[in-house]
Parts: sequence; C-alpha cells; structure tokens
Amino acid sequence: MWDLNRFVKTLTFFEVIPLLNWVQDLVKGGSKDNPNTLIGAKKVGIVLVAGATGGVGKRVVQRLIDKGYKVRCLVRDIDKARSILDDEADLIVADITKPETLNSLLTTNIQAVICCTAVRVQPVEGDTPDRAKYNQGIKFYMPEIVGDTPENVEYKGVKNLIEAVSKNLRPSNEKLIFDFSNPSVEIQNQWGAVDDVVMGGVSQSNIQLSSGKAVFFGNVSTENSGGFASVRTKNFDPSFNLSGYEGVEIKVKGDGKRYKFILRTETNWDGIGYCYSFDTEADTWINVKIPFAELTPVFRAKTVKDASPIDVNKICSFQLMLSKFEYDGDLNPNFSPGAFALEVETVKAYGGETLPQFVLVSSAGVTRPGRPGINLEEEPPAVKLNDQLGGILTWKLKGEDSLRQSGIPYTIIRPCALTEEPGGKELIFEQGDNIKGKISREDIAKLCVQALQEPSACNVTFEVKQGENNASYIDWEKLFKTLSSEQ
Repeated sequence: MWDLNRFVKTLTFFEVIPLLNWVQDLVKGGSKDNPNTLIGAKKVGIVLVAGATGGVGKRVVQRLIDKGYKVRCLVRDIDKARSILDDEADLIVADITKPETLNSLLTTNIQAVICCTAVRVQPVEGDTPDRAKYNQGIKFYMPEIVGDTPENVEYKGVKNLIEAVSKNLRPSNEKLIFDFSNPSVEIQNQWGAVDDVVMGGVSQSNIQLSSGKAVFFGNVSTENSGGFASVRTKNFDPSFNLSGYEGVEIKVKGDGKRYKFILRTETNWDGIGYCYSFDTEADTWINVKIPFAELTPVFRAKTVKDASPIDVNKICSFQLMLSKFEYDGDLNPNFSPGAFALEVETVKAYGGETLPQFVLVSSAGVTRPGRPGINLEEEPPAVKLNDQLGGILTWKLKGEDSLRQSGIPYTIIRPCALTEEPGGKELIFEQGDNIKGKISREDIAKLCVQALQEPSACNVTFEVKQGENNASYIDWEKLFKTLSSEQ
C-alpha cells in the first residue's frame, strides 16, 4: 500500500517543497540554523598543520578554514592552542620530537600536511610574552635558541612527522569524496532515501553507517508499477569541482545484483542524472571505476539523446540505485525483487594531476653556511650566526632532504626574513638560494595553502621574498610554472 507519510518525508528531507520544511520547523520550534546543511565540497579529507600556533601556522590554519578545508592541528599546549586557533580546527596534542605521539589520531584520513614547525628563537635579552621583538622581524636583536635543539626540531622532528604521515596519505592524484570507513554525523545527514514511493510505488530503502562502511539496503517491490530504490545526497554548496580527473571510483561489496551510480549537476529535484550501471559480486569487495566519458545522461530512466556531456566542474549530488529497469524500457538483467544490500567503503575521484601533499616552510639561506665564496658580512643574521645557533640552517637543510627522499609529493618554501607587516605584496620566486629580502607571514600562509592546489608546485624548492608593489591579483599558475622541478 502506498505510504503518503514516507512520500512527505522524502520531499521534506530534500527540501523539494520549502513550505513543508517551514511548517515542520514551525511545529518543532526549530531554529533557522539547519544542522543538516551540507559541508563545502573541499571539506573532504583533512589538512594537517604542524606548528599551528606559530606566527605562520596560525595564519595557515585560519586561511584553510576560510577556504572550506577541514583542519587538524598538531599542538603541544592545548590551552594555548584554544586561545589562538579557530574553534573549527581539530586539535590533537602531539610533539614531532616524540614519534610515539604521532599516532593514528593525528594521521588518519589526512590528504595533505603543512609543516610550519621551527625551533624557538628569541633575543638574548629576552622577549615579551607575545614574542613581539622576535615576530616583528625588522630590528635585529642578538638571537639565542631556547628550548629544544635545532637538530631535534628542524631535522629529527620533521623526519618523524614525514614517516608518520607517509603511511596514511592517499595517492595525490585521487580526491576522496566519501570515506565511510571514517563515518561522521555529517555524512549520515547527507544521504536520504528516494524510492519509488515518489511515483506511487511501495519499495523501501535506507542507508546506515556501521563497522567502517555504509550499507544501502532495503526491499524492492514491483507492485503499483514500482521497481526502484535509491539513496541520494542533498545538493552540495559549493558543488564538487572534479575537473582534471578521469572519473569516480567506488569500493563496494554487493549481492550479485546490478546497481546504478548517478551524478547530478543540476540542483533541481527532477533533473538529468548521469548514470553508470555496474554489476556486483556476492559477498566480495570490488573497486568499480566509473569514467566520466562513459556516463549516460538520463531523465526518469530514459536516455537524453541531445544532452551535453557531464560538466565535472559542478557535481552537486550523488546517488546509488537498484532498479528493475536499465534505460529506455530495457530490463535490468541482474535484478530480482525483494531484499538487497550494497556495502560501500569509499567514493573518490581518480586520474587527476599529482598535487603537493607535504608543504614544508624552511628558510632562505640553508645552503649558504660553509658555501665557498660566501661573504658573511653581506648575509642575513641566520647565516652569519648559524654555528652559534646550533647549526639551525644546517639542520633545516637536512629536514628538507628527508622530505625529498620520502617519495611524498612536496613543496619546500624558503622565505626570506619573516615580518608582521600586512601581506598583499607581489611575490618574487627564485631558486639557487641566493636572494635576500623580507616577506610577511601573511603572504607565506597564503602561499602554503595555494601550493596544495598547484600541480606546478609539486616537487619544487624555492626561495621567496616580497617585491615593492602591492599585488591585487596573483597568477599562481604562471608563478609556479617559473620553477624547475627536482624530480
């Protein structure tokens, strides 16, 4: 028997008729804030920030959050971190100099790392509680190392972090969309059932998260001219931009039936869907690759002959379906009415360009101590005082080398003297470690975050300083393409 209540629930969940949602909120006394609002499309996978409470690190964290990333912060002092960092940041207490603290709580489900750690330096005469003398970076104060040594922080600590995260970083040419092995309330609230009840049928389905997977299950009936069950996400805002990828890959375990995976680029309820049918093997995990080029544009199970190819720049929803029909009235050859179950572990885009996954903030001058022909009187203080400061630049260089040897796609940024001046200047990139100058911490934070999105930033080391002019616009792709890759 057709169920009017389920029909209304479906329309309400997907906000098909706004009036229904307004009435429901009014009856429940709900607020205007919708707890089921979908996360931004960038917020899949996590960017880990080490050195998150430092002058550069705290700016990196805020910029990532502002751009819609999920952020996990490695911190040593959680009370200090809470007073400095945005509440949206996930804080994990750990210490890069203590490898036993770099556990799965820190490294699970990370897509990239930005490392802003540094040995603590302050003027010999002391500093203010907020490190104002050190941070302003304009007047020179005779410096000294306080706390741990450059060897432990700049080299061993960086190496420890690299080794810990290398076990968990996914291939950089993949983009994780859903990771049901790491379920969350957010994911649960994204998916809802769209069954043939919307057409007068009586099939029922649901999606449930348990034991590191999602299970799409239910009962399909052909009564009342029905014959399909599905689960679908609400519309994402912003939508997913999957340009540069070849398709979507899903890891599933089924029951021998043929299912459909559907992508949508239209936010309206009853628009065109781009479909791909796939067969499952009973009780066997398989990886199903769904090339964008092989998707079939469909409207209500009928192919749309004059439809454009899918616009992968704006994927706004995803759907899984079990249907009696294939397309245009043809029957699904691997369909039978009754109970069904499809387990899903991950959904990801594949075949993209390789992007940096570990951004390391180092320092200009790391190759200069001991270099023949260097006039120390013309060099920055860190180069002149390298030996007195425990070989700080020498150990930074060894930290860089650890990253180059790790096999992780990387960007190594060597800033000139860091200042608290406002950002927004033009940036000058060089390679060879010869330039001198200064640059604001704000611009370095901006640069760190941007590097994660630039294929040309992959496996490069470069120095950077600010120019004289303000920059209202930076052509990042052009700027990074001026650099030579080391691999």
